[in-house]
Amino acid sequence: MSKITNGQKAPTFSVNDNNGNLVKLSDFEGKNLVLYFYPKDDTPGCTKEACSFRDSFSEFRNKNIEILGVSRDDEKSHKKFIEKYKLPFRLLTDNNGIICKMYGVLTERSMYGRKYKSINRTTFLIDKTGKIKHVFEKVKPEEHAREILELFKN
Repeated sequence: MSKITNGQKAPTFSVNDNNGNLVKLSDFEGKNLVLYFYPKDDTPGCTKEACSFRDSFSEFRNKNIEILGVSRDDEKSHKKFIEKYKLPFRLLTDNNGIICKMYGVLTERSMYGRKYKSINRTTFLIDKTGKIKHVFEKVKPEEHAREILELFKN
């Protein structure tokens, strides 16, 4: 898929969350949505990012902003990650990478001569009408929640 840009309609999705419940983009009509893609549960950068959202969660809620994390980890991994760090938001399971492909966040990497697909840490802020309001690339995990909240200062 081509690169997603501000103002474009967000690609629709339908996938299970950490509890096996079906989650669709249309569930968030009328709300702002932070859809953040991260490489792997319980790794240093991903944990910092998730905990920054956790620590600012009440501010997001007060501004009517929902948060969803997306990785290719399974439900069991997501549940452990949520329990370990007391994350108050849902994590979506994209085992086959369909959502990652739709949002253009999968990249091929190489380690020790072995090629594999990985997620580029990227966040999409989707507005109440389902359009992309802002794309955050090259995210700094520990500062990311604050960076997003700055857009909603008024």
